[in-house]
Amino acid sequence: MSHTGSLPDQLELWLARLKRVCVLIGSVALVVLVATFGWLVFGRYVLNQTPTWVEQLALLLICYITFLGAAVGIHEESHLGVTLVRDALPAKVKQLLLLLTDLVLAVFGGVMLVAGLELFNFGWSTLLPMLNVPESIRTASAVACGGLMVIFAGSRFILRGRCALRGEIYVNKEKAD
Repeated sequence: MSHTGSLPDQLELWLARLKRVCVLIGSVALVVLVATFGWLVFGRYVLNQTPTWVEQLALLLICYITFLGAAVGIHEESHLGVTLVRDALPAKVKQLLLLLTDLVLAVFGGVMLVAGLELFNFGWSTLLPMLNVPESIRTASAVACGGLMVIFAGSRFILRGRCALRGEIYVNKEKAD
């Protein structure tokens, strides 16, 4: 019989896989963004015909790159923060502040998810100029970010809280390796 690991280990494994999918999608979007701007320059200066759809596609891709990158930042705990005071506090107080931070991030992600869904539904009948796709394709990136924030921060809140109840300090196994 093979040992599959504990439930928290399995959760961290799936969160790491989800993070890698986000990074992959963001990376592909970045490559497409660079390629389309290469086409823009080629069209403008060599063919003397500027492709007008590039700007709208660039805005769409930047939304996905930014929002997926923000969600990955939540998972990796690399979001902007001033930690001078928190790092100087005793371990138990520091752990409490980290739990509070995870909770606030998860709640913010939930608000972003709900508001993004409203915007997604509202924009479905409006088309993006030059691309002729629904505006909701752009706002789907904000919806995805909100959902991913709930998943990443909420899961970390649960894992960190579980460790706190046991008197342990939570260490993200992906970051520890």
